[in-house]
Amino acid sequence: MKYILTIIFLFSSLIYSQQSTKYLVYFKDKGITKSNTLSKTSQEYITALDGLSPRSIERRKKVIGDNIVEYNDVPIKIEYVETIEKTSAKIVWKLKWFNAVSCWATEKQFAEIQKLSFVDKIEKIKTIRYRKTEENDNRMSKVQVDSDSTYELDYGFSLTQNELSDIPTVHDLGYSGRNVIVGLLDAGFAWREHPSLSNANVLAEYDFVYGDSLTDDGDASHGTSVFSIIGGFHESWLIGPAYNAQYILAKTEDIFSETRVEEDNFAAALEWMEALGVDITSSSLGYSEFDDTTESYTYKDMDGKTTIVTKASEIAFSKGVLTISSAGNEGNKSWKYITAPADGFNTLAIGAVNASNEIAAFSSHGPTYDNRMKPEILAQGVSCYNARAYSEGYGFGSGTSFSAPIASGIAAQLLSTYPHLNNNQMRRIIIEAGDNADKPDVKEYKRGYGLLSAVRALEYPNLKEENGNYILNKMFINEIIGDEDSVFAAIYDPKTDVVPFSLMQENNGYYSIDVPSYQPGTELMLQFMIGNRGGNNEFYRFIYGSLDIVKATDKVIPTQYEVYQNYPNPFNSSTTIVIDLPQPTNFKLKVYNILGQEIKTIYSGSKLQGQHKFFWNGNDNFGSRVSSGVYIYNLYSEGMKVSRKMILLN
Repeated sequence: MKYILTIIFLFSSLIYSQQSTKYLVYFKDKGITKSNTLSKTSQEYITALDGLSPRSIERRKKVIGDNIVEYNDVPIKIEYVETIEKTSAKIVWKLKWFNAVSCWATEKQFAEIQKLSFVDKIEKIKTIRYRKTEENDNRMSKVQVDSDSTYELDYGFSLTQNELSDIPTVHDLGYSGRNVIVGLLDAGFAWREHPSLSNANVLAEYDFVYGDSLTDDGDASHGTSVFSIIGGFHESWLIGPAYNAQYILAKTEDIFSETRVEEDNFAAALEWMEALGVDITSSSLGYSEFDDTTESYTYKDMDGKTTIVTKASEIAFSKGVLTISSAGNEGNKSWKYITAPADGFNTLAIGAVNASNEIAAFSSHGPTYDNRMKPEILAQGVSCYNARAYSEGYGFGSGTSFSAPIASGIAAQLLSTYPHLNNNQMRRIIIEAGDNADKPDVKEYKRGYGLLSAVRALEYPNLKEENGNYILNKMFINEIIGDEDSVFAAIYDPKTDVVPFSLMQENNGYYSIDVPSYQPGTELMLQFMIGNRGGNNEFYRFIYGSLDIVKATDKVIPTQYEVYQNYPNPFNSSTTIVIDLPQPTNFKLKVYNILGQEIKTIYSGSKLQGQHKFFWNGNDNFGSRVSSGVYIYNLYSEGMKVSRKMILLN
C-alpha cells in the first residue's frame, strides 16, 4: 500500500511540476527587527526555544553560550506564508534559517508573489545531477574472512578500511560512538532488515522528498551502504566505527529520477536534525552540475558562501554541529574540484584513498575558488566493504561517499571519549590527526592534512572549561606507561620557568590536570613527559581563555627561512602561521591592517631552529575581536622582512 501511495504522490507531483517551477522566496523580515540577541521574555524567543530539543540546547551552549536562540531561529511570519498560499502556489518547506519558503508556482503565481511588499527576492530551486559513487561492485558477498588480528572484534572484510584509520584500536579501548547523535543525509535507508543494521539505534527518520516518516521507497541502496560503513555491526562480517551511536536519517534525494536532488530538501533536513539535537552530520551528496546545465554552479561558486546547501551546512556549524561532507568524485572528470557543501569554511571535506593510502583518481581536489584548503582530511574510499540493501549480503564500493562515513564515525568516537568537546575543538583535532598535518598539501590540494587516524585524534590534547577553570586532557595509546611511571604536563608561559604538573589518570583511560590560572590572553606552551623518559618532543600552544590547542613545533630542521601562507585562509575562527627557521633566530611576528596600523604582536622573542606554528584568533593586542577584512602579517628578523596577506571573515 505504501508504494501505491508513493506512486500516486509521484504522479500527481509530476503533473504539478510540469505546470510550475520550484522557487525559493525570501522575505524582508520576520515581523521583528533583526538582532543577534533576542529578549528571552519575547514571544518570538519563547516560540523559537520551544522548537529546540533539550539536546540541541545543550549542544548550542558549548559554542553560543546562554543566548542560544538567534534571529535565524525565529519562525517565519505566518501571515507571509498565508499570503503566498492565497496565490495557490504550493508551499513545500518553511526555512526559518533563510527566512524563506520553497514553493511550486506557475508563471502567473510567480508574478503575483513578486509584487508582494514583504518579498525580498525569488530564486529558482536548482535540481542536481548527482553522481553517487565512482564504482560499485554489486556482487553479493557472504564469505567470512579469517583474520590473524588480535583485536577484540572480528571485522571480516571491513577490517581493511577500519584498520587503515586505527579504528579497531580505539574500539578495544571501549569507544564506539555511545551517547553521540549522528545525522545522515542520503538517498534513503533500508536498514531494518539487514543484519548489520537491524539493531541500529535510529532516533528519527524522515523523507524530505515525499514528506513522510519512511525513508525506504524501494531503492535505498546507497544510503544503506553509507549507514553500514559508519554504524553497522555484524561481527565477522562488517563493523562500523560508530556502531554504538544514535542516528537520525534524512532522505533528501529523489531516487525515482535516479539523479535528482533538490537544494531546499537538504536545507530543511539540516534544520530538522539540528533542532532534534544532532551532534555530527554526514552527507554524501555533491552539488555542482544540474539537470538544466545553463543553471549549473561553476567553480567560482565553490567559495563557501554561495550555494544553499553550503550556507545551510555553515549555519548548522554555527549552532554547534560538526558538519562533514564527501569531497566529491570529480577528480578525474572535467569538473575536478570539490562540490558543495564541501566548500564550506567549517564543513570538513573528506577525500578518498585506497588501502595503501594512495589518493583515489576520482577523489575531488581543491582548493576552493577563494583558495582555501580542500579536502581537509582523507579516509579509505576505494573498495570499501558495505551492506547491500534488500538482502543479507555485502559487497565492495568506491567513492568519497564511502570515505565520509568513516571520518564521521571517528568524529563520533572522539566525542564519545570527550563529551565536553565543541565542534570547533573537534574540527581542529580531526585536522591535526591527519598523517601530514604538519606539512599540508598546498601544491596539488589532494591530500589536505592527510589520512585521518582515530588513535591520533584521541591522543591529541584537549581542554575542558568548567566554572571558569580549565582542565587539560590527554590520552596515551601508543605509549607504554608502566605502573611506576608518572605522567607530567609542562604548562608554562615561555617568558617564565618551566614547571611540570603531574597528571591524574581518569577511569576512562585518559589523564587530566587542572590548568593553573593565568591572565586571559596569555600564550602558553605545553609539553608532556612520561616518567624519566623526558619530553616527547611535541610542543603545543594555546591561549589561556581559549579552548583551541595547536601543535607548536615538529622535529624537522629546515634548511632555509620560510614563512608559509596561513591556513585556513580566509578564516573565521583562528588561523595558523608556519615559519621555518634554519638556525636560532630572534624575530617578531606582527599583524597589521591595510592602513599599516599594528593590530597584534603574535610573537616577539627567540626560537630554536625548526618549524614553528603560531596562530591568531582574530583578536587585537587588547583582546578585542577585529572586524572582517584583509590583514598583513610580517616577520621581522635581523634586517629581514617577509609579508603575506590573509583574510578574516567574521
